[in-house]
Amino acid sequence: MQTPLKRYSAFAIAREALRDHTGWQRAWRKAQPKKRYDVVIVGAGGHGLATAYYLGKNFGITNIAILEKGWLGGGNTGRNTTIIRSNYLQDPSAAIYEKARSLYETMSQDLNYNVMFSPRGVMMLAQTEHEVRGYQRTAHANALQGVATEFISAQRVKELVPIMNINGPRYPVLGALWQPRGGSARHDAVAWGYARACSAMGMDIIQKCEVTAVRQEGGKVKGVTTSKGDIDCEKLGLVVAGHSGALADMAGFRLPLESVPLQALVSEPIKPCMDVVVMANTVHGYMSQSDKGEMVIGGGTDAFNSYTQRGSFHHLEETVRALVETFPMISRLKMLRHWGGIVDVTGDRSPILSKAPLEGCFVNCGWGTGGFKAIPGSGWGFAELMARGQSPLTDEFGLNRFTEGRFIDESVAAGVAH
Repeated sequence: MQTPLKRYSAFAIAREALRDHTGWQRAWRKAQPKKRYDVVIVGAGGHGLATAYYLGKNFGITNIAILEKGWLGGGNTGRNTTIIRSNYLQDPSAAIYEKARSLYETMSQDLNYNVMFSPRGVMMLAQTEHEVRGYQRTAHANALQGVATEFISAQRVKELVPIMNINGPRYPVLGALWQPRGGSARHDAVAWGYARACSAMGMDIIQKCEVTAVRQEGGKVKGVTTSKGDIDCEKLGLVVAGHSGALADMAGFRLPLESVPLQALVSEPIKPCMDVVVMANTVHGYMSQSDKGEMVIGGGTDAFNSYTQRGSFHHLEETVRALVETFPMISRLKMLRHWGGIVDVTGDRSPILSKAPLEGCFVNCGWGTGGFKAIPGSGWGFAELMARGQSPLTDEFGLNRFTEGRFIDESVAAGVAH
């Protein structure tokens, strides 16, 4: 049943202030599973919720259940460093990430929910001559793709980020690939905004509902068995990031990926000192400053497979050491908190958005360390794939590329898969 959505506005805030805020609705309905749905999406993170939202908005499919074994947005969506950019080298990557970046620009208005999108700009530092050539090549490719980027000088980098030491003895800054319309958004708000819109369209968001089996009949998906009972469906979307391999096993096929932890941390809050996002790929660290003043810091994935969501000291030390030469001021900061997420990584460091070997089943996974920035583009393309069986945004990201040798190698192209 579709629920009338009360719009958020300055007038609504004033009205509720006059009546002690007693008129606010729940952001989304607390639902119990029905016996059957047209579509079941497993995973109530950003990609799963975005898929459900665009199925409803673009194709009118609203008899949908979104199942989450934990809590909404409690996986990688709530555990990332919120970077949004689209300056990828390969054409299929640039297309889907640029679609996502453009959708982020209007997301707050589209969802009537403030996702705090901040187009503050993203720079990727060139700290070796090899990186200079690589980023100049990417800037030319982006120009052909219609993605607005430019290669800027070290002096321009210093103007944009005065706290940076561009003359480090080991890794001096020689320039940077600069995307002015990149930036960041509030990760939790993205999930909450999509959830609110999905619920308003009559979709059921069912938390604490773990999928324990995928049921099939005659080579076609029939439904899922969950901790809350059996649920039948016509189409099944698996959108569970680091646990994609486990769900695929339940459905009777294997995926060419591995799950590894990705860690991040934030410092104590300090006064505003950096209003852009900086990525240093040679030393593999990246940093931005949150609205609350915390320095948000991340690095590369752990070197081993794991399903842990905890941090570890050795990775903390490795990431911070990499950044201290370029940002000496962070050596004096205290860490506020530290966490990990589970990312699923493919051999070519590009995602999988594909029909599965099981008829009626679709997989959206393999985003590795770059999942948050792709959420709206991923949802848009995956919804089209599920509704129509084909999407220009997802055509190149099918499972068949691994058997045909059509890799979309962003690991080599970008030097880093974030």
